[in-house]
Amino acid sequence: MRLSIPTIISLLGAPCIGVLSQVVSPVAEECGPSSTSIVCINRYGAALPYHFFRSPNGTSEDTYGQTSVPADPSFAQVAAADFLVFDRVRGLQLLGPHPTYEYMFAVPEAIHEAPVWVPGLNKLFLSQLAPPAGYLPQLVVDLNRSPPTLSEYLSDPPVYAPNGGTFHNGSIYWCASGGSKSIGGIESRPGIVMLNPATNKTVTILNNYFGYYFNDCDDLTIDKHGNIWFTDPMYSWFAGLTDTAPQMAAATYRFNPNTGAVNIVEDSLAQPNGIIISPDGRTMYISDTGAFSGVYSPLLPPGGYSFNSTNPHAIYAFDMHHSGTYISNKRAFYRSLHGVPDGIKVARNGYIVAATGSGVDVLDETGTVLVRVQTNYSVQNFAWVGSERKEIWLVGVGGISRVRWELEGQELR
Repeated sequence: MRLSIPTIISLLGAPCIGVLSQVVSPVAEECGPSSTSIVCINRYGAALPYHFFRSPNGTSEDTYGQTSVPADPSFAQVAAADFLVFDRVRGLQLLGPHPTYEYMFAVPEAIHEAPVWVPGLNKLFLSQLAPPAGYLPQLVVDLNRSPPTLSEYLSDPPVYAPNGGTFHNGSIYWCASGGSKSIGGIESRPGIVMLNPATNKTVTILNNYFGYYFNDCDDLTIDKHGNIWFTDPMYSWFAGLTDTAPQMAAATYRFNPNTGAVNIVEDSLAQPNGIIISPDGRTMYISDTGAFSGVYSPLLPPGGYSFNSTNPHAIYAFDMHHSGTYISNKRAFYRSLHGVPDGIKVARNGYIVAATGSGVDVLDETGTVLVRVQTNYSVQNFAWVGSERKEIWLVGVGGISRVRWELEGQELR
């Protein structure tokens, strides 16, 4: 059947006009409680007025708020807000009536990671990595004091470069990412270390895969059976935290601390990083931060790494099977709107929270972003604290901050 031009226009005209009319003005507007700076993004900013442009400048520091939208002055509010709300109903609900964001401590321009809250002590333990390489003391925030205090902490024996951690059965489990023949008078290799916070004693429970060094035990999570799942990218080599070039491809593993058995469970991600399990135990989330990568070869010295926004910076979801012994059905879940998704955790209600560049994103179970917390430094990880677990502490390069809201974290036992 041949259609005339007027007929085609009549068929397509109304939908086309409808699409054009979806450019909402203003794109951004103040909303929610007045206890902090909150900006709502109408319709997710899905249709911006021309001409707009966000420049991928070759670093992880190009932010959504730096997008140029000269035709709508309201967008200028985005960069300075503490909270960006994309879903007005659910976003404002999780923020609650009195949300706050506070920059608590200025720390060195080094990577800060592995925050773990110990309920019995009401203290937050965290690490400081490079620079400088070889830094052994960790840090602890005493939440019993008002205001909280920050001090150095050194376990016995010391743990070199904890890069991820969790609390389980009264102990801190850390992914130690550093590797050295002699640091602090001892040899250290990437693996899993258990710290008893009551006695200050540490025990290494995993440091090799059948003789091979792990590249960089980066982050871990523990399932309901006590199995430890951890990621092993190559960042320790890129950052000069290990004296040995990668001996294995980047991968994700499951470790049974009762038997000592280690199983590889995933090896398709470029640089597996954050890892967490849903509250019902059916879904595992692993982030791929391959947008940050470098050159690795046993014949070349560490050369650092760079950011490329066309490489992976996403979270993937997997189904867990057979009492949690393996994962399958890999699927893309969320591409970070800023930087890479480093540390990831799951709230009690199933929402996923991810440290992404200068802030954290809150996602629903479908990977739809609801809220973004914005900071003035690059956030690597975070942890819920407090008896109600409605407070999270963010840690990263040059800063430690606190968020209070209504989004409740899971109870770690």
